[in-house]
Amino acid sequence: MYDWANSAYLLVISSTLFPIYFNGVTRAAFESETVVFFGSEITNTVLYSYAVAAAFLIVAFISPWLSGMADYGGKKKFFLKLFTYLGAVSTAGLYWFEGSNIEYGIVCSILAGVGYSGSLVFYNSYLPEITTESEYDKLSAKGYAYGYIGSVLLLLISFAMIIMHKSLGFEAESEVVRLSFLLVGLWWFGFAQYSFFYLPDNKDRLKKTDNLFLKGVKELKIVFQSLKNLRAMKVYLLAFFFYSAGVQTVMHLAAIFGEKELRLEASKLIVTITIIQLVAIAGAYMFAAISKKYNNGISILSMLIIWIGICGYAYVLQTEYQFYGLAVVVGLVMGGIQSMSRSTFSKLIPDNTIDNTSYFSFYDVVEKLSIVVGTFSFGFIEQWTGSMRNSTIALMLFFVVGVGLLLYSRIHKTSQTSYV
Repeated sequence: MYDWANSAYLLVISSTLFPIYFNGVTRAAFESETVVFFGSEITNTVLYSYAVAAAFLIVAFISPWLSGMADYGGKKKFFLKLFTYLGAVSTAGLYWFEGSNIEYGIVCSILAGVGYSGSLVFYNSYLPEITTESEYDKLSAKGYAYGYIGSVLLLLISFAMIIMHKSLGFEAESEVVRLSFLLVGLWWFGFAQYSFFYLPDNKDRLKKTDNLFLKGVKELKIVFQSLKNLRAMKVYLLAFFFYSAGVQTVMHLAAIFGEKELRLEASKLIVTITIIQLVAIAGAYMFAAISKKYNNGISILSMLIIWIGICGYAYVLQTEYQFYGLAVVVGLVMGGIQSMSRSTFSKLIPDNTIDNTSYFSFYDVVEKLSIVVGTFSFGFIEQWTGSMRNSTIALMLFFVVGVGLLLYSRIHKTSQTSYV
């Protein structure tokens, strides 16, 4: 249910309405795609790419300390709530972003991103605590499926409001779009309460006399030392870094690519992203089934080969119908790659581990840094070459390196019960 709650942010804010809205209102406010941000001129899409990178860089820096403290101090749920509320309030705050106040909009979007990605450090670490290893793949896929359904539902509600904005008493579509940002914040805040009620507190480990910051450092040191003896986990994390850079960049910047390179209307982009989300539900379950029949390595490798093809096709596509077709394929592998990556890492954690959060902190830091590298590279290459299409080639290289490292890890030749 937390996937149901927070995925509305990922879809409506990160992937569809906000990027499209951001492009439109900043272009109108500055009468150009070049905007002025704290006195400096920069292309609006490049600025947005850098803002996404900044949010994840902040989380990558602070989450290891927080996760160590959460493990030792029994504050996992506390930090999950803290980041959730930061993200939900900041998302709702985007209601007051109108284009000319671009600094305010970027700050709110960065804080919302920090809240979203920061909460996942603690949320993901609950997986080994609430089910058995044999159910990791199934439950991880179910979580993503719930997220896709919930987020699509809210997106469709927002889309309907945009279409009927005059009937609802709004003069401009932008007013309803801003209202959608407020709804996402409330949705995230409200549905998260279900998870907060049922997830365990882990307060039995709390020692009030301890310096939790120092204990957090100690936890991280222990995990880092254990990685030296876990070859499969080390290589897998490196592979995950590269291919996640590609996956997450596509997720966060696909709408901007369609709007700028193909000049697709907002309504068509919303329909496209909705298709991706719906197909992703089937993809999550399909690749979970492949993993069950073979293993996680085979499942992930097959998806990465498809991702390489996606990037190559994105470089040459010209029409909106080609974009729609590509969206179907993206959706198929997007759901699978996310759920399988999370469950695969769960299987690589040693069986006698108590402090799952610290291990998942490394996983999440790797993911955050990969997003920083991916989105920054995408924006930098566009700024350098003047075309987003060239950025898709960089994403392809990320996937190629990920395939090579995953093959080197040999987890595709290892039984599900002997990863560690």
